[in-house]
Amino acid sequence: MKKIIIIVFTIFISVCSIQRLSAIESYVIMDSESLRVLGDKNMDKKMLIASTTKIMTAIVALENSETTKLICAGDEISKVYGSMIYVDKGECMTLYDYLVGLMLRSGNDAAMVIAENTLGYDKFIEKMNETASRIGMKNTIFTNPHGLDEETKNYSTAYDMALLMSYATKNKVFMELDSLNKYTVTTNVETHLWHNKNKLLNNYKFATGGKIGYTTSSGHIFASSASKGREDLVVVTMKDEDQFKNHEKFYEEYFENYHKYKVIDKYTFVIKEDYYKKYHLYVKEDVQVMLKDSELDKVSVDIQLIKKEKVQDDEIVGKVNISVGGKFVQSVNIYALGQKSKFNKVKNWLFFWKK
Repeated sequence: MKKIIIIVFTIFISVCSIQRLSAIESYVIMDSESLRVLGDKNMDKKMLIASTTKIMTAIVALENSETTKLICAGDEISKVYGSMIYVDKGECMTLYDYLVGLMLRSGNDAAMVIAENTLGYDKFIEKMNETASRIGMKNTIFTNPHGLDEETKNYSTAYDMALLMSYATKNKVFMELDSLNKYTVTTNVETHLWHNKNKLLNNYKFATGGKIGYTTSSGHIFASSASKGREDLVVVTMKDEDQFKNHEKFYEEYFENYHKYKVIDKYTFVIKEDYYKKYHLYVKEDVQVMLKDSELDKVSVDIQLIKKEKVQDDEIVGKVNISVGGKFVQSVNIYALGQKSKFNKVKNWLFFWKK
C-alpha cells in the first residue's frame, strides 16, 4: 500500500510539473557560451519585457560610463512610478550604487537617473538599440530604460533576451552587482538598504544572477543565469506565474542532461589547404558546446575559406561553422600567418605547453 501511495504521489507531482511548464507562454534554455538553444517554446514570439529591460540599461551604462562617477538625481525621477529605490531630487551616489538599486530593487527612478546622467536620455535609448543590434537581438526594440509600458513600450523575444543575458554574464561588474543579496549605501540624504527581488539566488545554489519584470500587460518575465562546474546556462521565461520554481526545474533538468564538450581546441586544430600552403591557418579561440551524450556523433565542423591573392598577418580568411544534428550553433574566424610569423607563433605555443 505504501509503495502504491508513493507511485501515485510521484505521478501527481510529475503531472503538476508538466502542467506548470506548459502554462508558460514563451521560454528559452540557452548554453550561454556557445549560445546554443537547448530547449524552447515560442522563442521568437515578440512580447513586452517589463523590467528585464534593465539588463540592457545596466550593460549600456557599464560600457559607456565609469562606475565611480558621482550622480545626483534630478527632475527625471518624477517621470516614473511603480518599483522605485525612492531617491530624492538632489540625492547623490555613484553610478555603481544606482546600478545596484536598478538590478536589486528594479528601481524605475534609478533607470531614469542612469540614462539621463550617463549619455543623456535620447542618446541612451539609441545606444540600447545599437547594442541590441550588435549582439544579434533582431526582434527587439527599446523605447525607455525602465520597462514601464503605458506610454512607451519595449518589445523582445525569449530568444533575444537569452542572448542579452548571455552577453551580460560576460561582464564581471554586471555579475558582481547582479548577484548581491543585499546592499547598503549612505548618501548625502539618507541610508538605503536594498534586498534582491530575485528569490532564485537564495533558493537555488547554482544561480548566479537574473532580473525579474512585471506589468499588467507583460505578465511575469524572468531572465536568469546559473553555473554548475564548467557549465553555464541562461533561462528566460515570459508570462510565467511560477517563475522561480520553473527556472530551478529547467536548470536541474538541463544540467543533468547536457555537458560541455570542447569541439575545437585552438592549440591543436589543424586546417590543411593547398591554396594557403605558404600560410599557417588557425583559430584564436576554443569552441565549447553543451551536448547530450547522444549528440556526440552529430557534431559537424565545416571549414569555409575565402581565397585571397594577398593576405596580411592575422587577416581573416574564412570561418569554421559548427553544427549539431544539422542545425547551426556557432562559427569562429579563421586567420592566416606568413611563414616567419608562423615560426614565431609555433615557438610561443611550444613555450606555453612547456610551462
